[in-house]
Amino acid sequence: MNFPVLEIFGPTVQGEGMVIGRKTCFVRFAACDYQCVWCDSKFTWDGSVKPTLMNSEEILAALIALQQDHLQHNRVDHITISGGNPALFKGLDQLVNLLHQAGFKVAIETQGSHWNEALLEIDEVTLSPKPPSSEMITNFPLLTEIIQQLRGRNISLKVVIFNDEDLRYAEEIYQLYPDIPLYLQVGNDQLEDEDETATAYYLLQKYRQLVDQVMQSTTLKNVRVLPQLHALLWGNRRGV
Repeated sequence: MNFPVLEIFGPTVQGEGMVIGRKTCFVRFAACDYQCVWCDSKFTWDGSVKPTLMNSEEILAALIALQQDHLQHNRVDHITISGGNPALFKGLDQLVNLLHQAGFKVAIETQGSHWNEALLEIDEVTLSPKPPSSEMITNFPLLTEIIQQLRGRNISLKVVIFNDEDLRYAEEIYQLYPDIPLYLQVGNDQLEDEDETATAYYLLQKYRQLVDQVMQSTTLKNVRVLPQLHALLWGNRRGV
């Protein structure tokens, strides 16, 4: 099985969700069944970057070459599969099993719009349904079915917040799935800004505002409120 790979990079820190701050390497696939208006990875689906077709063995070889030092000692034990929507691809379980055999733990983020048997094999699954500001529509029956199939696994929900309507959506998610850990994250709507300091300052102000709102909420109680860590560190740079 060949996968459309846009980039393989790291070691770096995971900037989002349940594994925020985790030392990891990334494998980013092309293709997505959504087209969120504020997507920070539009290059995965808008055709602006051509992917390289790679099979599981080639991806593993690239990861090993990327993360070993000059003495061929491994520097990471964790891989994040990203996109786009990486849950779209058949044969993903083969890649996950190969990574496990090589000693890696595996994380993935998907919006919960497509079931993939490989999700049962992945160590950390983040389901990130998209709020109203994305202009996408959540298929709640399907999201519920996916969550039910993943019961007992290490899963979480993550909602990106851009405005008050998104916050109300997050409250709905919290009430529908109260026993699933929920992470709220500030959305970045300054994707064209090349000034990393200005981007960090802007996002910190948005983060403070979101924290204040969540503190006032009588619904959102057992939640975690996060910044976009990688955006605070590197702004809108790719491959970091």
